[in-house]
Amino acid sequence: MKVSVTEAKGQLTELVRRAEAGDEVILTRNGHAAVRLVPVSAVLDRKSRRALLEAVRTSAATKASAGPSAARSQDFLYGDDGETY
Repeated sequence: MKVSVTEAKGQLTELVRRAEAGDEVILTRNGHAAVRLVPVSAVLDRKSRRALLEAVRTSAATKASAGPSAARSQDFLYGDDGETY
């Protein structure tokens, strides 16, 4: 939704609620987009950050062991005689 800055002055509370709910709210000046209202994401506490970091590490370790080794990862580019395709 686009709203002029002048109109937004009278309905700021409602516009903030809509932005928090996920609506795109753009304030315009002279018919041109000037700013976008977006919600601030919550800051994770230390315990939550640590849990997220461990999940990423576990996922990375699983993915790293699932594929071919780095030494053999591009063998498909070469024929049996060592020439490229």
